[in-house]
Amino acid sequence: MPVPVTLTGRTVRLEPLTEQHAPALAAAAAADRTSYAFTPVPQGLDATRAYVAAALADQAAGRALPFATVRACDGLVVGATRFAELDYWQGPVVWPPVPRGPLGDPATAVPDAAEVGGTWLAAHAQGTGINTEAKLLMLRHAFETWGVRRISLRADARNLRSRAAIERLGAVCEGVRRAHTRGLDGEVRGTAFYSILAEEWPAVRDIIELRIAAASAPSAPEHPRPLIPA
Repeated sequence: MPVPVTLTGRTVRLEPLTEQHAPALAAAAAADRTSYAFTPVPQGLDATRAYVAAALADQAAGRALPFATVRACDGLVVGATRFAELDYWQGPVVWPPVPRGPLGDPATAVPDAAEVGGTWLAAHAQGTGINTEAKLLMLRHAFETWGVRRISLRADARNLRSRAAIERLGAVCEGVRRAHTRGLDGEVRGTAFYSILAEEWPAVRDIIELRIAAASAPSAPEHPRPLIPA
């Protein structure tokens, strides 16, 4: 299974999720919950501890690699994200196809495909560029360190904000699976599926890096309007 790793950028640091992150995650989730209509986010310290325990169980089973999202400037924990749906394509073809574990030593194996998801941010960290850079760090690690062939992303079809954010990354929409599952509000929902392939990664990387550079560039100075002779 993939080895836990810390991914560091200019504005964000993704740390391997641990039980010690639970109090800070609970505080981040409690700040303002109005943007979590479509996103499963734990509420309260007990629920957050259970959330972390479940994520670490998935990691131990080789199903996920979860992170705490940390603001680089002050070390404040502002959310969480993860690699999930880790899939390995080595070995003989079987039918029906099922997700399979790695061949050889699981401690050194890396997946051929994965999903980036389970992402949420404290309200005060949304719209600050942290999510964009976190995605860049994860995608770069997946494509350039692991050498995956495909990264998947998904969102509740009704969550137009998340879908727009995914599309701004340059991911390709594969369609909406209608009446796919039950949403957090109890309604049966569709799920929009997206993907980025290895051959698309260089162009996607350029798109994301340009967005980050534009967001961090100082504003151009205003030039006074030239006087018009009377």
